Amino acid sequence: MISVLVVDDSVVVRRLIVDALGGAEGIEVVGTASNGLLAQAKIDQLKPDVITMDIEMPQMDGITAVRELRKRHRQVPVIMFSTLSASGASATLEALSAGATDYVTKPSNVGSVNESIKAVRDELVPKIYALAGKRRPGAAPPAPPARPAVAPPPSAARPLTRPGAVTPPPVAGRPLARPGAAPVKAAAPRRTAAGGRVDILAIGSSTGGPDALTKVLTGIPADLPVPIVITQHMPPVFTKMFAERLDRGTPLHVVEAGDGMELTAGWVYIAPGDKHLVLHRRGTATLTQLSSAPPENSCRPAVDVMFRSVAALYGASAYATVLTGMGSDGRGGAKVLRDAGAEVLAQDEATSVVWGMPGAVVGAGLADEVLPLDRIAAHLVNRVKSGRSAAVAR
Repeated sequence: MISVLVVDDSVVVRRLIVDALGGAEGIEVVGTASNGLLAQAKIDQLKPDVITMDIEMPQMDGITAVRELRKRHRQVPVIMFSTLSASGASATLEALSAGATDYVTKPSNVGSVNESIKAVRDELVPKIYALAGKRRPGAAPPAPPARPAVAPPPSAARPLTRPGAVTPPPVAGRPLARPGAAPVKAAAPRRTAAGGRVDILAIGSSTGGPDALTKVLTGIPADLPVPIVITQHMPPVFTKMFAERLDRGTPLHVVEAGDGMELTAGWVYIAPGDKHLVLHRRGTATLTQLSSAPPENSCRPAVDVMFRSVAALYGASAYATVLTGMGSDGRGGAKVLRDAGAEVLAQDEATSVVWGMPGAVVGAGLADEVLPLDRIAAHLVNRVKSGRSAAVAR
């Protein structure tokens, strides 16, 4: 049984969450608290498996509560409850940096209480199952227990023209697995030889992705000679705020992708919430294009859509990375990329908040490399520069 503590200053919202979780098999709400200060004592007393946390509360807000919690409880997953607004997105990203594990958005524009309960249940319950590392009877095997996502706060704003950064030293990759985890499945036979020129990096992520992406992009210098495209599962508004945060806090220039942006080396383009990111060519230029095509893997934006588009334009000169996340989005696209001769890297199980997406890629034998989070940035930089140097030498 997964025990949940609900923290929210609104009686109505607390009741909504309790009712939403009440019908979920294998989940029990063991307590509630009206602010972060009261929650601290209840956490010590009840020892919940998962905590849902509001952001704006009296006496102690959710962000402060998470910071205090992480001083004593490093592992318990915390799911923030946020609003679909600029202020809500900014506060949620701050909470993730403080150590929150994931977030859900409060229902809006729903017609009834029952519809609100269903909306919360549909979004919250799968995350609780995954983050608690337990499963409903008859469900698929779970991901490993969550790790707290702690990202450094963004630095002060900097000019758009950035000085070159020092390239991290090369780090040779090797498949890694957590002790006791299932052996890493070998990659399927390749259609073309790996190690060639790389012209684009494509990254997909979901749960735990904001922290993982921050760590990866912080380690990539501004003079990277290729562009980066990213699909992170996030709603509208959140992706814009996240791109701005990364732009301030990493050496790279990061933007939320729009229609018709030309890909530029050293720039990062993040798929906007509720739009797929695809690429197309106009002459020698590669441009971004946003699509409202149906969701794939219950996601829009979807990693699979972006990966297929990258494969169609770049083929063997693409390099894809699948970071932490629930579900299996990215597996199908990784197959298309590898069939086109591209290489695929997956984050390892031990450093993933949820080893769903990267685990699906590894389990399908599609990963050329399986690396811990703290080695991915250096590996990508080394792979890009070594591949392009080899191409010039030929």
